[in-house]
Amino acid sequence: MYKLLRNILFLFPPERAHYFSMNCLKFLCSIGFGKLLAKCYKPGIKDNLKFEIGYLEFSNPIGLGAGFDKNAKYLRELEVLGFGFVEIGTVTPKPQPGNPKPRLFRLPKDKALINRMGFNNDGVSAIAKRLKKWREKHPDNKSANGQLILGGNIGKNKTTPNEEAWKDYEICFKELHPYVDYFVVNVSSPNTPGLRELQEKESLRKILSHLQSENSKFKIQRPILLKIAPDLTPEQLNDVIELAIEIKLDGIVATNTTISREGLSEGSKVKSQKAGNGGLSGKPLAKRSTEIVKYISGKTGGKIPVIASGGIFTAEDAKEKFDAGASLLQVWTGFIYEGPGIVKKISKYLF
Repeated sequence: MYKLLRNILFLFPPERAHYFSMNCLKFLCSIGFGKLLAKCYKPGIKDNLKFEIGYLEFSNPIGLGAGFDKNAKYLRELEVLGFGFVEIGTVTPKPQPGNPKPRLFRLPKDKALINRMGFNNDGVSAIAKRLKKWREKHPDNKSANGQLILGGNIGKNKTTPNEEAWKDYEICFKELHPYVDYFVVNVSSPNTPGLRELQEKESLRKILSHLQSENSKFKIQRPILLKIAPDLTPEQLNDVIELAIEIKLDGIVATNTTISREGLSEGSKVKSQKAGNGGLSGKPLAKRSTEIVKYISGKTGGKIPVIASGGIFTAEDAKEKFDAGASLLQVWTGFIYEGPGIVKKISKYLF
């Protein structure tokens, strides 16, 4: 059924199809179909299984990565699809439109996407207000399918120089702190000029240590994770791991999209050249993402939780990430290609 719907949606530009499909789901939920959908897509997770990061317990380990619901507009709609957690953002202090369109491209033959969205979002103040309303409706944080954990993916504005970037992360951190359950520091998107330079050890230390200091001022401290690029050199990856151990980071998200076009078929390579710059996600990223998850897990002895992201479409893909040492999983491109039943399908065969 979804394959037919996907074929129709793929006739339209990706961004338009995205908002059309999510608004259709929003309409269905608004006229009373939310509970029915939640029942249909409820994942089967055994009660004795636990998935944790810090003090957070996840009802299931399959979440939706940042970039899908940038502005926290579809939380009710996504919770009925069975996600254990949803990461909103990337959120920046000031609203920004992102890069010029078109900026999202499909490579169906390789089950991949290229995006150069550029942190388009409504700005932290508007998103915080939206999250506040959500929390008021869900005071016990219970969703239709259990407990929906919310993550806040934060970044810097395009116009903010790197030496001032720590201030942008602080602004987002403070405003979102009452409303999200954990934070992900995004310094690894390839679509904001110069952003990836912040993955250097000392730049990271300044940002993360400052956020940890701010975190300590709150009654409840939120777990802070770092999202890294799959394009890091071995030396850079070692620096990230050493710093994470040193400052006792709560976790790492591995990985963001890649600037590499390795693994694409010839047809997709031609399409990617026409599309231009941007981060590649989906099946071609699966191997590299798994390698990095395994490397981090091995170097840290599994002491630093890893959220695996990249090329997860099936239960087999998910198992591969867990076997590599992942604590939790995030889907994004897999959700586009496999459809709303992806969480239930993976859970059915793994748990």
